Amino acid sequence: MSSERHDLMVIGRLTAVYGVRGWVKVHAFGDDPEQIFTYQPWYLPERDGQWRQLEIDEWRTHGKGLVAHIAGVDDRDVARELCQRDVFVPIEVLPELPAGEYYWRDLIGLRAVTTAGVDLGVVDTLLATGANDVLVIAADQSSCDDRERLLPYSDSVVQEVDLDGAQLRVDWDPEF
Repeated sequence: MSSERHDLMVIGRLTAVYGVRGWVKVHAFGDDPEQIFTYQPWYLPERDGQWRQLEIDEWRTHGKGLVAHIAGVDDRDVARELCQRDVFVPIEVLPELPAGEYYWRDLIGLRAVTTAGVDLGVVDTLLATGANDVLVIAADQSSCDDRERLLPYSDSVVQEVDLDGAQLRVDWDPEF
């Protein structure tokens, strides 16, 4: 597989080994952690820049977390080599979201412009905080200044998402 995959989206992370028979702990990103197992196949980035395809043949909840067995991996040491890596899936296996909902990957790279027309910069990443997600807006050559801003991703702040125009319209004071 090629080292660059724009058709994949990160959905979780293999964090640690679990037991001695090749099971791993899985940290799922998203609102419904168990849903991560409905998306197959999984891909892991290899250290040489290539991608490794994985299939999960068994999984279960364990306490407040999730554990899974990777098909063909029955050794703790082999499983350990796969840990501390993000899990990616082809975007076409993900469900289409209802109108007005977006995957983080859709928002990254959009310009954040205030309702008064002030360019704050570009959405660099998002952070999950519990109460609501936070947009990390990075300054660039087109922004009003060189400040990084953290904006709550909420209905009161984000007024419009224009994917075609690659822009977020936000109700935000640039001085804040």
